[in-house]
Amino acid sequence: MITLESDQHLKELIESQPVILLFSADWCPDCKVIEPFIPELEDQFNDWSFVYVDRDQFIHVCAENDVFGIPSFVAFRDGEEVGRFVSKNRKTKEEIEEFLRKVSK
Repeated sequence: MITLESDQHLKELIESQPVILLFSADWCPDCKVIEPFIPELEDQFNDWSFVYVDRDQFIHVCAENDVFGIPSFVAFRDGEEVGRFVSKNRKTKEEIEEFLRKVSK
């Protein structure tokens, strides 16, 4: 998992490769629930680069992407958004896999 470092870093990542932005925070209990299986999803969907976006550090990126609940996922390919799984609800591994399968088509 890549950790987002700056706005410029985000721009470079989105424009250079298919990315899944994972909006999260250390204090978020629902985010902690998905942490154990994220590496498995990264292996399974290895055409994508997974990027951790700290909600507190990059609140403006959340706002720009209409992400108001975490954990949330936004997929970009060729610099364009191709899918989103954004809500304040807890997400299951199966729901995340379904989202990743849809954006991988």
